[in-house]
Amino acid sequence: MTDALTTAAAGFGAGLSLIVAIGAQNAFVLRQGIRRDAVLAVVGICALSDAALIALGVGGVGAVVVAWPPALTAVGLIGGVFLLGYGFLAARRVLRPSALAAAARPADSRRRVLLTCLALTWLNPHVYLDTVFLLGSLAADRGPARWTFGLGAVVASLCWFAALGFGARLLSRFLARPSSWRVLDGLVAITMIAMGTMLIAEA
Repeated sequence: MTDALTTAAAGFGAGLSLIVAIGAQNAFVLRQGIRRDAVLAVVGICALSDAALIALGVGGVGAVVVAWPPALTAVGLIGGVFLLGYGFLAARRVLRPSALAAAARPADSRRRVLLTCLALTWLNPHVYLDTVFLLGSLAADRGPARWTFGLGAVVASLCWFAALGFGARLLSRFLARPSSWRVLDGLVAITMIAMGTMLIAEA
C-alpha cells in the first residue's frame, strides 16, 4: 500500500510539473474561469483529454507518436496558426475598448468555447511530447506500477484544472475594471502569439 501511494505521489508530482507552466491552454482556462463561462465543461475537457493522453503514454503509444515526425509537423503548423489567430483576437480586444467591453461579458456560445478548448488541447505537439512521451517514459520505469504512476498524473491534472478554472473567480473583483481585462487579454495575446510563433518555427 505504501509503495502504491509513493508511486502515485511521484506521478502526481511529475504530472503537475508538466501542466503548471503558463501556456495557451492554461491561459484559456483562466480566462473562462474569470468570466464564469462554461467552466465545468472546459475543466472537464482539459482533464479528460489529459487522462486520455496520459493513458496513451503509459500504454506505450508515445514511442509511436514521436516516431512519426510528419504528424507532429502537421499538428504544429495547424496549432501554430490557430494560436496566432486567437492571440491576435485577444490583442484586438486590448486595442479596441468596444471589443473589450463585449468580451468582458460571458457571451460566447457554448459550442465555440468547447471547440476552442479542444483545439488548444489537441493541436499542440508539445502535449504529445510532454504528456504522452515524457510521462509515458517515466511511467515505463515503474514497471508493473506504471498505471499507478499514471493515475497520480491524472489526478494532478484534474486538481490543477479544477483549481485554475473554479479558483479564477477569486480574481473577479480585481477584474471588475475594464483596464484589468486589458491587462489579462494582453497577457493572453502575448502567450498565444509567442507559442504560435514557436510552434510554426519548430514545425
